[in-house]
Amino acid sequence: MAGKLLYPGAILSLSADCADRLCSAGNGDAALLYLHLLRRAGEFDPRRAAHLLHWSPDRVEEAFEALVKLGLADRSEKVSPPAAPQEPEEPPEYTAADLTRELEDGSSPFPGLVGEVQRRLGKILSTSDLKMLYTLYDFLSLPAEVILLLVNYCVEEMEHKYGPGRKPRLSQIRKEGFVWRRLGVDTFEAADAYLRKQATLRTRTAAVLPLLGITGRAPVEAERKYIAAWLDMGFEDGAIRLAYERTVLQKGNMNWPYLNSILKSWHQKGLHTVAQVQAGDSDRPRVSSAPQPMPTPPGEADRRVREDLERMREYLRQQSDDPKGG
Repeated sequence: MAGKLLYPGAILSLSADCADRLCSAGNGDAALLYLHLLRRAGEFDPRRAAHLLHWSPDRVEEAFEALVKLGLADRSEKVSPPAAPQEPEEPPEYTAADLTRELEDGSSPFPGLVGEVQRRLGKILSTSDLKMLYTLYDFLSLPAEVILLLVNYCVEEMEHKYGPGRKPRLSQIRKEGFVWRRLGVDTFEAADAYLRKQATLRTRTAAVLPLLGITGRAPVEAERKYIAAWLDMGFEDGAIRLAYERTVLQKGNMNWPYLNSILKSWHQKGLHTVAQVQAGDSDRPRVSSAPQPMPTPPGEADRRVREDLERMREYLRQQSDDPKGG
């Protein structure tokens, strides 16, 4: 019987029996969650429900349990099991009314997020920009703080590549946001760890390039991927330099695929330092190990990110103290 009552398609309508059950229960949270599920054609994602309804996870869980007891939900069939983030489906076409409703919601952090993004990009966001920003917030369910970190990351990447003052487009930020979501970078902690890793990778990449005879320019994307893979394998700088010297000896010049094949071979043998290579590889030219670069201390970029986050947190605190936005 419950199957006939569960979420009748995409049409926002319900049977009289279903309405009677919700009304007799007198549970407003259960009724509101049912409307949410009705709107989502029965798909139950607790994290997404909490985000859209502005509820805590416990409140969502209690409301869903109430629906189960009313025979209007089936936990075993409807609850999405925890899984690795998958490629999201196509986002909806948001309207100006959707944006206006969110911007006028006194309890929503979205208006404060818009203000911070405009300040960071140095421009007023157009309607098209707002829709792309809202896609990150609503469709991908990224918290406001994570989106702010994402924006700052894209700004710093743009300035690093093209010089101070260059700003990314919202379409570029949106594209990177989908990458973050796919990688599971959807909490403040995960974003902070990801950004630290990217900063370390940038520092190490800058140190590795001169070891390969490349100076005076930033690496292209293909070169960045090669170097990132070598660093993930655990190679010290001296071992990479040794592989470079063997590459030039064999090929007469720098050859990225050939150098990569040497390092992959050493990785399979568990050889990641100069000493290990010289002890475990048959061809052993002696070179001194280049020192590992020290991590760079937090600089101007990190300071600006922290200031942006503090403003965002202050905004959220004010919203919490004054839920009506007055």
